[in-house]
Amino acid sequence: MASPPPPPAAPATGLVRQAREQLAQLLTRALPDLAARMEAFLEHLADQVGTQREMQAHRAALERYRAHQAAWVDACRNALAAALAASGQPAPAVRSNAALPGTFELLSDEAIENQIQAARLALATDELSGSSFEALRLRSQWLQHRELAACDLLRPETFCELLVNQWRASGLPRTDLHNLTAPLQSALGELLQGASEALHQLYDDHGVPQAEALAVLRRNPDTGMAPLQTPAGQSPAKPAGPMHPLLRARHRAQEVVQQLRHLLAPVTRLTGSGTGAGAAAHAAASQSLLQALAEQGPGEARFYADLPSAPGMGGNRVDLDQLARTLRQRSNAWKLQATVPSDRAAIEVVALMFQSILAQDRIPPSVRVWFARLQLPVLRVALAEPEFFSNLQHPARLLIDRMGACVLGFDATNMGGSVLEAEIARLVQTIEQFPETGQRVFLLAHQEFEKFLAGYLTQAQSKARIISLVQQVEEKETLTIQYTIELRRLLQDMPVRAELRNFLFRDWAEVLALSAVRMGAMHAQTQAFKQAASDLVWAGSAKPTREQRAQLIRSLPQLLQCLREGLTLVGMPASVQAEQLKRLTDTLAEAFIAKTAAIAPEDLEAMARRLSHLEDFMTSDGLPADTPLSAENIEMLLGVDIAGLQVLSGTAQPVDPTMHEWARALQPGSWFTLDHNGASVQVQYAWHSRQRQLHLFATLDGQCYLMPLQRLASYLQSGLLLWHDAEGVTLRATRDALARLEANPERLQAEIL
Repeated sequence: MASPPPPPAAPATGLVRQAREQLAQLLTRALPDLAARMEAFLEHLADQVGTQREMQAHRAALERYRAHQAAWVDACRNALAAALAASGQPAPAVRSNAALPGTFELLSDEAIENQIQAARLALATDELSGSSFEALRLRSQWLQHRELAACDLLRPETFCELLVNQWRASGLPRTDLHNLTAPLQSALGELLQGASEALHQLYDDHGVPQAEALAVLRRNPDTGMAPLQTPAGQSPAKPAGPMHPLLRARHRAQEVVQQLRHLLAPVTRLTGSGTGAGAAAHAAASQSLLQALAEQGPGEARFYADLPSAPGMGGNRVDLDQLARTLRQRSNAWKLQATVPSDRAAIEVVALMFQSILAQDRIPPSVRVWFARLQLPVLRVALAEPEFFSNLQHPARLLIDRMGACVLGFDATNMGGSVLEAEIARLVQTIEQFPETGQRVFLLAHQEFEKFLAGYLTQAQSKARIISLVQQVEEKETLTIQYTIELRRLLQDMPVRAELRNFLFRDWAEVLALSAVRMGAMHAQTQAFKQAASDLVWAGSAKPTREQRAQLIRSLPQLLQCLREGLTLVGMPASVQAEQLKRLTDTLAEAFIAKTAAIAPEDLEAMARRLSHLEDFMTSDGLPADTPLSAENIEMLLGVDIAGLQVLSGTAQPVDPTMHEWARALQPGSWFTLDHNGASVQVQYAWHSRQRQLHLFATLDGQCYLMPLQRLASYLQSGLLLWHDAEGVTLRATRDALARLEANPERLQAEIL
């Protein structure tokens, strides 16, 4: 068993410093392009058709960005220079925790929010870049005999935090940056992947050992940094203690990517990645192979139509064993057409991946056949874009993984001839018809499949009714908070008694929200309830004239009747209503004889006008952190019980924030095993609400389970909700391919020679 190479006799800090300087130069040059891509995305949003509020918000965000873009780029450039100067110091540099100008705090909420947003951004971009910076970290710390400082520029989170800090310091709001997360992650993933490759090449040129052969450093509180001896080619020891299945899946995914990259590295070096006649010849040979494969695309449908059927199945099902043998023969034929070692290696790895997919019994046989038809299109993409092997977010992988995740709960009986299979077939045939478009055709197919799922998963009448109802529940809870906020704003400068304020904020806001959901915001009953709020404020103010007192006496019975109707609407028991109305009448009686100043009539008129069109003034501020959910409030909202729906209310169990993130990131269509009340059922994730606070799971026989975000996160954490496909079809196939190549290394060596 080989030992890791010893560190250099003296720390090679000069080479690490050169790597930092090269990285800073690459990032500085990339800033204008990064800013332009973000502007293009905002322009795209501004051109989209939506509600008046959404369109106005998108245009405002674009204008803000254009006004501050130059300042942000300049600030990032200066911050990069400062980060480069601070990197490499023996003592860890202190991250910026200062608040924005004008505040004085030891550790501001602003700084904490920046660090959280930067950490999430760094995690996503590191995954998109294939975690190559982790290998760069190991090689750098081997050179300098110590761990990288917390704010070292060679850590992706340092650059991400720099971008976030300068964004806020330049006067741009956090919400705008949040809307730009997706394009920013994609751009940073590409940028950091290219930068890490350049830095690895620098280390290769100076003979620095590969990360797989190095000892991993860990911090010892007594002795500082000490090497943890790990045999070459083996992964470092895992942290002690149990690891959650989702964490384990992510860890294994990164291991697979690293192993595959290490396996293909000799082929890449042999092929050569530089310039000159050799590289040009390799490129021409690869292009010739791609052209030959593209010419086979139009005949794919005919090829699969001629395959023999499985014994006893007539013409209804392809013989999967025969198909696997045929695909192996085709792969061998393609390798004969390849003259570049890296091309032959890519063909072999893709062939082994699709052999694994064909053997995955959890996928219905008919779908496996459609997946097999993607071998040639995927091979063309892998040859043209080698990042397919290391990028888990490659569009080809995403499409196959999403389609695979959505069929895991079906068998041959209920999958054959289904709408889902028909859509998979349509997308595969579309990809076959466009062999020259590379990953773009997979990206478009993935987008179309997501649109299809949005309708397919909710098309059953029972599920559609449940989802419509749940949307009303979330809307009611959101409106309650928004009405409360607006009522507080309207009454903040008015001399209104505390008892009336509490009633309006605690009880009447819910009445207004529920009436708006059930009858509509402009319905006569809803308008009457809004007018009652204004009348109650007036009734509770001082009545200095006899005419005003007489008017109150005449209007009070009608007002109290309207209040009873509203409290009955929200389900308040009669006894509680009586107590509430008695407190209100006592308060009004005190106001009747009070000598305090009355509310100005024009203020009451303005309040009444604003209440009648309250929805026009409300914003999305104050959305609920977690929507209250119970069978009772659903039944109250609809008026009848819903058959086939089980409501799992919220729980007070503490949940790790990571579980919340995973719960929010779940994609509809995925299958799970739900352990509820001692029974295990197979459920498909069918729908989530707009705010992702409510989540619906359904069985094949139509039984539905509705749960709030907190309950979903706690079920994931406790293992009561087990994901059938936490890895994904292509990752399992890649791992199986690696296992075969490691068991028979001569297979890949034969392709190199």
